[in-house]
Amino acid sequence: MQFTILFLIFVPLIEIYFMIKIGAVIGAFNTILATLLTAAAGLYFVKLQGITTLYSAVNSLRNDQTPFKEILSGFCLIIAALFLIIPGFFTDTIGVLLLIPFTRNIILKIFVSEENLNKSNNHDVNTIEIEAEEINERDK
Repeated sequence: MQFTILFLIFVPLIEIYFMIKIGAVIGAFNTILATLLTAAAGLYFVKLQGITTLYSAVNSLRNDQTPFKEILSGFCLIIAALFLIIPGFFTDTIGVLLLIPFTRNIILKIFVSEENLNKSNNHDVNTIEIEAEEINERDK
């Protein structure tokens, strides 16, 4: 809860600071244009990475594995898209870092144990499940 409040207070302040500093160097129009272009390019790459992650998840399921890493990677891509939609250079930087598979894997390793990332289903593929009903001699 405290992190959310701090995030909602400080991120806009950081964005305003960077907008003013960058705007002073490259001009207001170029700052706005750069913000819009980074958002558009970032969202395009989020789409490409999302499709790749989806195919990877399907392959994991075909190999009878739970796609933990792919699900978490997809979640990171959603967060990246949100950061890229928010106008500003600070959030765009965070969004791009979440978009790059190498840095996304590092972030996942920080927050999730390696054991959980590589977890697979541990069930016997030779098990046959049936339903049965017990019939007593009295019920006949």
